[in-house]
Amino acid sequence: MKRLIQTFGLMILSAFIVINSNAQVTEKKSLTLEGAREVIAAAKDYAKKNNAPGGVIAVVDDGGNLVALERLDGTFSAGANISIGKAKTAVMFKRPTKFFEDVIKNGRTAMVALPDFTPLQGGVPIMVDGQVIGGVGVSGASSAQQDEELAMAGANFLSGQKALPVTFFDSETVKAAFQKGAVLEDGSNGENYMVHASRREKEGLVEVHELDTDIIYVLEGTATIVTGGKSLGEKQIAPNEFRGTSVDGGETRQLKKGDVLIVPKGTPHWFKQVDGAFLYYVVKVR
Repeated sequence: MKRLIQTFGLMILSAFIVINSNAQVTEKKSLTLEGAREVIAAAKDYAKKNNAPGGVIAVVDDGGNLVALERLDGTFSAGANISIGKAKTAVMFKRPTKFFEDVIKNGRTAMVALPDFTPLQGGVPIMVDGQVIGGVGVSGASSAQQDEELAMAGANFLSGQKALPVTFFDSETVKAAFQKGAVLEDGSNGENYMVHASRREKEGLVEVHELDTDIIYVLEGTATIVTGGKSLGEKQIAPNEFRGTSVDGGETRQLKKGDVLIVPKGTPHWFKQVDGAFLYYVVKVR
């Protein structure tokens, strides 16, 4: 009986230790060498696609220890130490290094006295499932902003976010789009928005978008628009898209140059009257 009691007591003690250990220890993600190399590859790929010059890309783990580093051709010799410093700073403070550069520019110069501190734009923490597992630092690109862009491209690769290039339309392209009305950005880049360069010269059908909110900015001309109410004679023309012939009820407004109108998804809207050429941007947000 005594042995049985001792055995039972040991079982309870063991269970207590396991439960107590589970309460004090959490699952921790870590950065592997392969992961660090993938971060560098993503940053290099972004640099190539955006014609960025050479630089040094450094990746550290969550303790600030160097895991991998690659120096691109044509980079100045001090780039390695600077990129490592940026990556370490991003990890230790769990913030992009641009934050600290801005703080110091705004007058808090005492921060430069901190040890192992590189407050220069171009360091970004690597986050996975809300945990900081490492950091990436870049030095030697054409500008501090481009250093940060390359670092973000690498960090976002592991966090599952796709780094997208900046989209630019020159004035001639925009002018041509407004001649007939055209789509500038159709959302094919994976983002949840579209940009239309719209042109109207007469009234239109009632529109109802089940998924898209329309943000309208008037560039030129005047028009009468009715929003809300009930769409009459409505037909479905595409998935989540409906068109009607008129509106019962609703609110009538006169639109002119400089006006902004936001039409929430599912709301009927009808350009009831258009006076001449009416040019306006529409940003569709889904």
